[in-house]
Amino acid sequence: MITKRILGLAVAALAALAPAQAQDTKELNFGIISTESSQTLKSDWQPILEDMAKKTGMKINAFFATDYAGIIEGMRFNKVQVAWFGNKSAMESVDRANGEVFAQMVNADGSQGYYSHFVVHKDSPIKSLDDVLKNGKNLAFGNGDPNSTSGFLVPGYYVFAQNKIDAKTFFKVTRSANHETNALAVANKQLDVAVTNSETLEKVQERQPEKFKDIRIVWTSPLIPLDPIVMRKDLPEATKKSLRDFFYNYGKGGQNEKDNLMKLSKLSSFKPSTNAQLVPIRQLELFKDRNKFEADAAMPAADKQTKIAEIDKKLAELSK
Repeated sequence: MITKRILGLAVAALAALAPAQAQDTKELNFGIISTESSQTLKSDWQPILEDMAKKTGMKINAFFATDYAGIIEGMRFNKVQVAWFGNKSAMESVDRANGEVFAQMVNADGSQGYYSHFVVHKDSPIKSLDDVLKNGKNLAFGNGDPNSTSGFLVPGYYVFAQNKIDAKTFFKVTRSANHETNALAVANKQLDVAVTNSETLEKVQERQPEKFKDIRIVWTSPLIPLDPIVMRKDLPEATKKSLRDFFYNYGKGGQNEKDNLMKLSKLSSFKPSTNAQLVPIRQLELFKDRNKFEADAAMPAADKQTKIAEIDKKLAELSK
């Protein structure tokens, strides 16, 4: 009886200590997706991470990986606690890595979106998306990272799925890289056509104007929601509050913060957001899968009907 009582008191004491310990987060790893070279990304993000450390009182470490999956897996295994993602990679982190969206970037002009582009060299005979689709077998194509929204998901649906094309086999050569690498490969005539996005092209225009002059856009996507910031759901509430306070107020603390946001990606601020931001991306994924099943002539009709019905049910649920 005495032993049970002592054990109960010990458990109660540990429970009382737990909240204080949970609130005492000393260090966080901030994941940065590989849209450009790590050196460039570090230069853009480091001033903001340093300000985050000052405001939150935590040590903030930049965490890089060679591809988007590395950041998703980093969050899954708690090597990354907070991260900048694109919408598709954020969706993967929410579904597979215990993540939750809590903030979204806002452009300097107040807009909340950006665009995916197909680009070619300025001297290319390719003038339009139709030219790309008519000449695929003769073209070297630069696709985006499989977990990139603007580099893979958006063109995958609007260009390839809607035209019943498999990008891996449609072109003479297909390779995947980040947005900056793709844009510069086109400028250097190493690729005939490639996927990049409007944010990257603005950076190339500023930093390498001689390369930007050699790039021409031949396709532009519908507007894509701006990128989210994601944190692990199991972070202590005090830590979550510190992160929310920092991001929701960043850009209001003087010219230096404004300059840091402009350098990062011509931003003005971060606004509150939730996983609901990802609904349009989930719909795109489902539409893409639906088109794939519809176009699969080898699939038995009953199986096809079942798969399409499942997708339609999910789409209806998302529409609510």
